[in-house]
Amino acid sequence: MKISGLSCFACIYILLTAGAALAQEVAVTVDDLPSHGALPSGMTRSDIARSILKSLKDAHAPKVYGFVNAKKLELHPEDLEVLKLWRSAGFPLGNHTYAHLSLNASSADEFDKNVAADEPELKLLMGRQNWRWFRYPYLWEGDTLEKRHAVRQYLKEHKYQVAQVTLDFEDYLWNGPYARCIEKNDAASIEWLKSSYMATATEYIGLGRKMATLIYGRDIRHVLLLHIGAFDAVMLPRLLNFMKNEGFKFVTLGEAEKDPAYRIDPDVALKDGGTLLDQMMEAKHIKFPQNEKPYEQLNALCR
Repeated sequence: MKISGLSCFACIYILLTAGAALAQEVAVTVDDLPSHGALPSGMTRSDIARSILKSLKDAHAPKVYGFVNAKKLELHPEDLEVLKLWRSAGFPLGNHTYAHLSLNASSADEFDKNVAADEPELKLLMGRQNWRWFRYPYLWEGDTLEKRHAVRQYLKEHKYQVAQVTLDFEDYLWNGPYARCIEKNDAASIEWLKSSYMATATEYIGLGRKMATLIYGRDIRHVLLLHIGAFDAVMLPRLLNFMKNEGFKFVTLGEAEKDPAYRIDPDVALKDGGTLLDQMMEAKHIKFPQNEKPYEQLNALCR
């Protein structure tokens, strides 16, 4: 059967739009602004921020939230430049508590006050734009249900949305070893850091997608957790390119969390915290897949 040019164009359009519809969406988020981890010699916090922001812009990642611990500015007021750079890039800031406070190690009232203490800097930098996204430090949402409920009620009353995470491979683990290896000029160890970082990211991003399917019967719109560390700045272009090749489309945090999966509160108390998927696995009594990160090797590297 002969197909007209118009029909061929229609077929191509359908194929392209079908592919776009199937693209997996993910919001990139960055924690611990303005600083995280050891600072390699010859590098500034602003250098790290500029590098990360360039990589995000190059990958067309829209309005990436950076979550702020404003207490860090007390010791290093010069790092305010990092927050200004973030805003100048058109990216928003959110609340990560004033002092990166552990809810496990504090009362709900102490925690709430630490959330409030972070707000003056956010109001100053964000103005009328939305800074009322909240990320729990360590992803610890309460080691007792009483704490969990009390803090969630506080956040609700103060019009916060919880910035949940579904993809997390503990990227921060590589930042300390990288600074040590830079100091020793150990090129071979730095190459191992790069390969192990990507191997772990690949494994845990895939694991997150499998967990989502186990829990919800489908893949969901994801939220990726990263940190504003020196090695993150080095690896971000490679990581974002990998995700694009895996079919991910970058969206905003608000777009990702419109997925109905984020409306379900697992309502569990976990001492070690975890992503939304970790919490849902616990709530649904689904067995966790066995995976390990190279903790010992990273801790021992370049000592």
